[in-house]
Amino acid sequence: MNLRDFMLGVTTGLAAAVIIKEASERIQPYMNPNQILENIKEEFRKESPIDGSWIYMKPENFHNGIMTIPVYRGGISRVVEGEVENFEFAADARSGVIVELKKA
Repeated sequence: MNLRDFMLGVTTGLAAAVIIKEASERIQPYMNPNQILENIKEEFRKESPIDGSWIYMKPENFHNGIMTIPVYRGGISRVVEGEVENFEFAADARSGVIVELKKA
C-alpha cells in the first residue's frame, strides 16, 4: 500500500462519516425526550428529591411571541420541606433547553 492509496482511504472514510452524520440529523432532528427529562431531573435533584416526573414523547409547537419552536412538554414533582411542589415545563426539542417553567 502506498501513501496515495492510504490518503484516498482516509478521505473516503471522512467523507462517508460526514454524509452519515448529516443524514442522521435529518432523519432524527430532535433529542431523545427521555434524555431531556433525565437532564431536567438531574438539575431538580440538586435542590431536593424528585417525587415523580413525566414527558410527552411527541413534540408540539411553542410560540413565545417572537418565534415558534418544537418543544416537549412535561412535568416534575419534588418534595421541599415535606410539601410536594409540581412544575410543568416546555423544553426545546432540538437542544433540550427549558423554554418555559411554571409552578402548577
